[in-house]
Amino acid sequence: MTQTRPGRVVIALGGNAMTGPDGSATPQAQRDAVAIAAACVADVVASGHTVLVSHGNGPQVGNLLVKNELTADVVPPVPLDWCGAQTQGTLGFTVVCALEEALRRRGLPDAAAAVVTRTLVDRDDPAFGRPTKPIGRHLPRAEAQRFVALGQHWEDRGAPGWRRVVPSPEPLAVLDAAAVRALMAAGFVTVAAGGGGIPVARDADGTEHGVEAVLDKDLTAALLATAVGADTLVIATDVPYALLDFGTPRQRPIGRVSPQEMRRHAADGQFAGGSMGPKAEAATRFAEAGGRAVITSLDRIAEAVTGSVGTVVVSSAPGG
Repeated sequence: MTQTRPGRVVIALGGNAMTGPDGSATPQAQRDAVAIAAACVADVVASGHTVLVSHGNGPQVGNLLVKNELTADVVPPVPLDWCGAQTQGTLGFTVVCALEEALRRRGLPDAAAAVVTRTLVDRDDPAFGRPTKPIGRHLPRAEAQRFVALGQHWEDRGAPGWRRVVPSPEPLAVLDAAAVRALMAAGFVTVAAGGGGIPVARDADGTEHGVEAVLDKDLTAALLATAVGADTLVIATDVPYALLDFGTPRQRPIGRVSPQEMRRHAADGQFAGGSMGPKAEAATRFAEAGGRAVITSLDRIAEAVTGSVGTVVVSSAPGG
């Protein structure tokens, strides 16, 4: 199936769309990278689709963590939920400006908006008892111990030094999905759920509060895509296809595939946990919910929406 009529499309931009080609996260490198991504998104809008954009924030949160470390004796370190909120604001502003410019260049209405987005997690998620997600830079033991004393979890990673690890719980619901739907219905190209959203837990009395965790941006994008009634989820990365037997002489691309086949590949260990694994899982979940998911490179996202490029996960695929 290809999407030939205008529909709702969620585009999940990878970290390569937020930094320079060499991984540089200087403000200018980020602006330049976002401008390239915005042009690709605008091509999708020009095809008549209603578009929602989500994005990564790993390098940006990493920069804030370095600032935390360098100024800890002067300014109290801010928690991870604050880091997520700050980067959503900065990147949301940057992406919206770039999108408006790209839309104007195509003679389209320059209506774009960003939503600082919260994502609900379970306070009893086992991930909180087993922090495993490494973030930030490596530090010598003596420096790391300063932050251990503040209640943070750090692990000895051998020669590189110590590194902070945090929980990465399962995203359950995007709390601001109604606001996102309203903006999309009003014709805005909407930016939301940056970095997977700000992780928020709910107490027994209904009180919500941010928690020290990071969320997988692609899993949240799949959740939000379902919540806004999207037809297609495009997960933009730095390769045109997910690959089987990656790095071996048998390496080959995955084309059109069913969710069941993707789960079999995952069970066989085909997708690395820190890279393609979450993307494959997010695409599979969205397809299982009745949508069409595509994993492909940033420069091919417009083709991915209307054609069959990339790894296309859909329930109507052969074997589905």
